[in-house]
Amino acid sequence: MKVLIAEDDMASGKFLMKLLSKYGHVDLARDGIEAVDNFVKAASSEEKYDLVCLDIMMPKIDGYKALESIRNAERKLGIPRISRCKIIMISALDEGFDSSYASDDYDEYICKPIDIVKFDNIIKKMGLFD
Repeated sequence: MKVLIAEDDMASGKFLMKLLSKYGHVDLARDGIEAVDNFVKAASSEEKYDLVCLDIMMPKIDGYKALESIRNAERKLGIPRISRCKIIMISALDEGFDSSYASDDYDEYICKPIDIVKFDNIIKKMGLFD
């Protein structure tokens, strides 16, 4: 599995990298623009990400805009909906997540601090590993 984490907080980024590295290769982007750039580069070279974890509150562009840009990139690249990457939206504020901004373009949402067991269950439910 190939994972992209978009997280501007160093401690949260390292935590997610450690948590997800047991499943495969993990890349870390420090802001929304870097995340979208990394995603497009990988998808264009047939090395697409299986999972993208997007922090909602990031510099440059937030997680909602990054989500929209990633899904637009998939459409432009001709990636069918069934083959698109899984996306988990992450926020430090439980009441800060507004699903109307994300429509149906994300797969799951989790609040910080991240519960490791809950996060593993989300990944299993998505069918990303057994």
